[in-house]
Amino acid sequence: MGLTAILLGFLVTGQTATESDEPRNVVLFVGDGMGLSTVTAARILDGQNNGLAGEEHLLSFERFPNVALIKTYNTDAQVPDSAGTMTALVTGYRTRAGVLSIGPEAARGDCEAGLNHQLTTLLEEAEQRGYRTGLVSTARITHATPAAAYAHSADRGWELPGTLPEGARGKCADIARQLIEFPYGDGVDLVLGGGRAMFLPTTAPDPEDPQGTGRRRDGRNLVEEWLAVAEDRRFVHDSAGFGALGPTGGQVLGLFEASHMEFEADRADDTGGEPSLAEMTRHAISRLEGTPGYFLIVEGGRIDHAHHAGNAYRALVDAIAFADAVGVAASATDVDDTLILVTADHSHTLTISGYPARGNPILGFAADGDGEPLKDMVGVPYTTLGYANGPGARRPDTELSPTDPDYRQRATHPMLAETHAGEDVPAYARGPGAEGVRGVMDQHELHAVMRGALFGE
Repeated sequence: MGLTAILLGFLVTGQTATESDEPRNVVLFVGDGMGLSTVTAARILDGQNNGLAGEEHLLSFERFPNVALIKTYNTDAQVPDSAGTMTALVTGYRTRAGVLSIGPEAARGDCEAGLNHQLTTLLEEAEQRGYRTGLVSTARITHATPAAAYAHSADRGWELPGTLPEGARGKCADIARQLIEFPYGDGVDLVLGGGRAMFLPTTAPDPEDPQGTGRRRDGRNLVEEWLAVAEDRRFVHDSAGFGALGPTGGQVLGLFEASHMEFEADRADDTGGEPSLAEMTRHAISRLEGTPGYFLIVEGGRIDHAHHAGNAYRALVDAIAFADAVGVAASATDVDDTLILVTADHSHTLTISGYPARGNPILGFAADGDGEPLKDMVGVPYTTLGYANGPGARRPDTELSPTDPDYRQRATHPMLAETHAGEDVPAYARGPGAEGVRGVMDQHELHAVMRGALFGE
């Protein structure tokens, strides 16, 4: 631990982080876009995949003793985006849609105002106090939800230097660069996710795609820069490299796709192979555990992307994989020293409707107890799952079966991409401080629950 971190820990708590013999750990699970309808439908699908009717089933986190409903609005938006909502979770302050860990005083896209209104994140504070830190996501690690933990940006889209407006270049750093140049402690100890192209120059070939290259036009190879800082740092990009990592050791940067990682339903077909969210979670806990403790964020990022595509199948399969990862964390940690908090940043417009019989396939047509499809007033069968808007409003010439992985559920209003929804999302908790998760809460209040569990304050 650096001298700065030791002194900071003493000034804030009255003791250094190393004086505590008992570890304090927090694992924050964020199911991106995992609203209540997604949880319900994933529960039923998981149950049906295991030979049950489905409705009586429970996902891993639904067994946690503390539950709350969480308001998700941004300061300028009734229906939020992931940047503003994740900022609320990791800083304790609500802010505008589209900005990362800067206050609402700064307008989106205003580089200089953003620099003047940065909000300290829980991951930054953990590093300052000498805790171990980790980020795991199935999305690009520079995407809004994971990026809010380490980056301060007036626009979530500034993932690369070329995405910054001309007036901001030289003043504000792109998001990928902020991860590599993380100024607190010794930097984030473990990063596993997608987004490899954001860290490599256009002259560097992608290690899995012979036709692909990095996307940085500033000529910098951020992976090489990160590796050069310490001899025990490791970079991996495929399942073989991930499998060769020991359970302990130095810092790890794992970037398994040029962009987002594969949907769970497609993961087995990936060229280089990818670890599952559960496997990454297990490895993260093993590598981070120890005194004084750790703060780990795990995002199921592609639940959201499948919903935007109007594809409930992949959204629910990713939600089940997310629940499996929570189950791994619950088994690998001690309820007495580790708070596990499971929530979502926002919801989606997925609906469950139509009076299907008990045990009817959740991805199929709504049907009665004899398996006869129910029909609308013009005689057309309808599915149990649908969306309020999205690409499914325009039907293809050749209709797929609703249980086909590529089926897009019908939507009411045609849009290129389905939108977020604004209703409350659930939160589930177990471990130290879990009793603070109850009732109806503002999203930023979850920050205080986590901070109290981590630092005992």
